Amino acid sequence: MITSRNRLDDLQRTSQALKNLRPAPDQILITADGYTDDTIEFVNSALPNAKLIVNESARGSVASRDRMMHEASGDLVLALDDDSYPEQFDCIARFVPIFKDHPQLAVLHFPQRTDEYPETLTQTDFGPEHLTGSFANSGAVLRRSAYLQLPGFESRFFHMYEEPDYALQCVAAGYDVLFSPIVTIRHHYSGQVRNEIRNHHRHARNEFWSVFLRCPFPYAPGVALYRALSQFWYACRRGFGWMIREPAWWWQAMAGVPYCVARRHPVSWAAYRRWLRLP
Repeated sequence: MITSRNRLDDLQRTSQALKNLRPAPDQILITADGYTDDTIEFVNSALPNAKLIVNESARGSVASRDRMMHEASGDLVLALDDDSYPEQFDCIARFVPIFKDHPQLAVLHFPQRTDEYPETLTQTDFGPEHLTGSFANSGAVLRRSAYLQLPGFESRFFHMYEEPDYALQCVAAGYDVLFSPIVTIRHHYSGQVRNEIRNHHRHARNEFWSVFLRCPFPYAPGVALYRALSQFWYACRRGFGWMIREPAWWWQAMAGVPYCVARRHPVSWAAYRRWLRLP
């Protein structure tokens, strides 16, 4: 599944990589989220068998992925960005056996060679398999049957932080989130439709909301305050321009607290602490 917003060149490159996969995927799902370019025409011509979902107004990558997870026909869903794809054409044959051998595996994710971190482009050793407390939807396989048993991606997040929030749900439910170098992802990390400060604000806001969605009382307020202070300290280290803009997300976060409290699915404090200890 891929969600895309006005990054046609990236989507074309990723689509070509998907055509080379052997075995081929049973289904390709693409969401054009608030598009204004020629994404629709391209998908209809280049990938006529793909299931195309069109959001005339942007609903965000999180809501788009949640819908695709519900509409997917298979139980294993490879999540990609429009600018990321597996480097191994036999990736499906590599990861399917891992899920068969591990019935409690909910998410399997892979190392990424990304332009965001140039040193990874030539990296050969990404370390051993290990359990984690998060993952990246630009290169992960999700077990749909597990996803449908859990709250899943919180659509109000719009963009950012759905992965650690979902990993927390998995860990609390007894599922595993596993990092494995059995596949590597080439992530070109497009600069289009990206704004670093805006993404920081969304990440910080959604992290704050996640506390009120998942963390049990009476611990939630204290954990939320700690999260907010940690994000403020990060902004201070980025410079004065970042620091003075930090309150922008505070008001959004506080305004969303009643919604989060109303939709709470808290986990146990033991599970929450177990998740916090994971890398």
